[in-house]
Amino acid sequence: MGRFLSYAIPGVPYGCDFAIVAVGLILTYRATGVFNFAFGAQAYVSAFVFDVLDKSGLDKGLSFLVAVVLLAPALGLAFNRFLFRHIAPRATTAKIVTSLGLFVALPNLVGIIFGNAQRLDPPSLLLSPDTVYLHVGSTPINGNELATVILTAVSVAVLAFLMRATRIGLKMRAAVESPRLARLEGINADGVISVAWAVSSLLAGLAGVLLAPLYAAINPNDFTVLVVTAIMVAAIGGLKNMPVAVLGGIGFGIVEQVLFGYLPTGSILQTGVAPALPFVILVGLLIFHPGLRHLDDLRDPLASVEPPLPPLAAATRAPQFDRLIRVGGPMLAVVFVLSCVTWVPGNWEFIFAEGLVYSAIFLSITMITGLGGQLSLCQAAFAGVGAFTAGQLAAHFGVSVLLGALLGAVLAGIIGALVALPALRLQGLALALLTLAFALLADNVVFPYSWAGGPQSGLNVPRPVLGPGGFGTSSRTFFGLTVVLVVVCGVVVGLVRRGTLGRYLAALRNSPTAAASIGIDLSRTKITVFALSAALAGLGGGIYASLNRTVSATDFNNTYSLVFVVVVVTTGVRTIEGAIQAGMAYVVLQQLVSYLPTRFGGVGLVIVLFAFGATTYAKHPEGIVEFQKRRWTARAERLLLRGHSEKPDAPAAGGFPAWSAPNAEGSPTGA
Repeated sequence: MGRFLSYAIPGVPYGCDFAIVAVGLILTYRATGVFNFAFGAQAYVSAFVFDVLDKSGLDKGLSFLVAVVLLAPALGLAFNRFLFRHIAPRATTAKIVTSLGLFVALPNLVGIIFGNAQRLDPPSLLLSPDTVYLHVGSTPINGNELATVILTAVSVAVLAFLMRATRIGLKMRAAVESPRLARLEGINADGVISVAWAVSSLLAGLAGVLLAPLYAAINPNDFTVLVVTAIMVAAIGGLKNMPVAVLGGIGFGIVEQVLFGYLPTGSILQTGVAPALPFVILVGLLIFHPGLRHLDDLRDPLASVEPPLPPLAAATRAPQFDRLIRVGGPMLAVVFVLSCVTWVPGNWEFIFAEGLVYSAIFLSITMITGLGGQLSLCQAAFAGVGAFTAGQLAAHFGVSVLLGALLGAVLAGIIGALVALPALRLQGLALALLTLAFALLADNVVFPYSWAGGPQSGLNVPRPVLGPGGFGTSSRTFFGLTVVLVVVCGVVVGLVRRGTLGRYLAALRNSPTAAASIGIDLSRTKITVFALSAALAGLGGGIYASLNRTVSATDFNNTYSLVFVVVVVTTGVRTIEGAIQAGMAYVVLQQLVSYLPTRFGGVGLVIVLFAFGATTYAKHPEGIVEFQKRRWTARAERLLLRGHSEKPDAPAAGGFPAWSAPNAEGSPTGA
């Protein structure tokens, strides 16, 4: 019994950190309708700033005041004021994309401002972690553990009273159902939601400061694991029951510490199965918990006043410009390819080849999100399946890496279909959480082991051999292979968009109920698009591994899945050219910022730029780059085609120009 208590009691304060974050997630979601994926990033910012201020000699109380009481709520209020208050209540995808943009931007922005040096030995908040204040049985309780338990109890009690026994709690629930109707009833909906953001962000800052001393250094990845585990804890309470979430957080903290204590040290059970437990539980809850299947069922009675999706640039071009681009675009592409295989320096040729490989992977996001209307947060995991399959087959069985990449694409497609099976009854937020859980499972349970991801030093992957000498002897020839890869993937996406499956997907996006009523098999359609999307990512991952000649588990970290979504939605998730532009911009910008001094943040600066672009998704769901293309095309038409006979004098019905009138699917033609 004494051994059990020695493991279980330290799990209580650890579980309290999960409970605080879970309560903050529930508060934000129930009061504002936003599931804040950036919660962990907010916790990281407060912990980082608290550490900087404390070590600069500022009084600890003042450091806490600045980092938690002032900065954390200020961030939440800024997010609401400039981003989330402008998103329609039913725009679940826009809310998720915006919070993902903040999730990837904040840690990198902190690195740009304060530098990337590690912050070691984070300070505790109230009591010294080196001092034992009491014993439970024979188990000592240090100051940080005691402070965590006390602050958690106080925070939960205050919030429970706020939500259940005050008018502000009732107003919060009314505001999330319909801000417009709440305003008609005389409720200051914006003020109520602002209070919720401030309080939940205060909890994020508090959780960050309490969590930091548990680790040797302040690392954003630790806060990512914290928030994902807290999501599971919040799901235990159905994303609405705070007391259940608190008990679930404390209970899971105890279970996790007991498992780590009893399981054999260094065994696969301790290093693989135990860390995967929160993700497995989250998947089970999403599938079987009835309250989590309908997270997006909140319906704003006035949602019908929302404007339709904006048209794409290709749908609004004048016929003259459309012909010019249809002819000039392929010509420019040919010139680009010929330049790369003739005079472009080798280092830039490699960068362009890598950009094309990323474009192929990003086309999988165009397939699943742009065409399928499903937000998947595990595309990097599917790319990893293709990469490791190609590498393992080539290294251990002598299989051609090209054949290995194709087999990897098939395996990724099969896994994608299996992931789709439990997702058949899920959509929106629940589906995003399910795919995120799968990415974390792959990242923590599968890829780190040599039988899948190869040795820790990386899995060596050869260049393909085809004909005399093979691709491995010529980088220019391999560049040609990446061109073929993008063309093939683009053709597949184009055929799906124009074919029967594309029409089914359009119907599914607009109204699943109506689609089912006319005989569309929703399950088959969803499984098919998941499988095709995963196969495209797997194929791109296999060629990526061969291009870089070595690949490791860190190349497909779960964070990359989130970054990929952020990058693609910035350029345009609904078009093939948007995915290609995203892939090329992603690598070219990284190369350009490498010429800048390191204080500008390097790759982190590129991620921040794309993240800021993703935060415009609510206003420009076509992508901010796509919006700018449409805007500048219109300006060019006004200058060059003024008075031209082919230019219509007035827009057609629906507000679009005559050549881009909406089609039967409710979107402009030509998209």
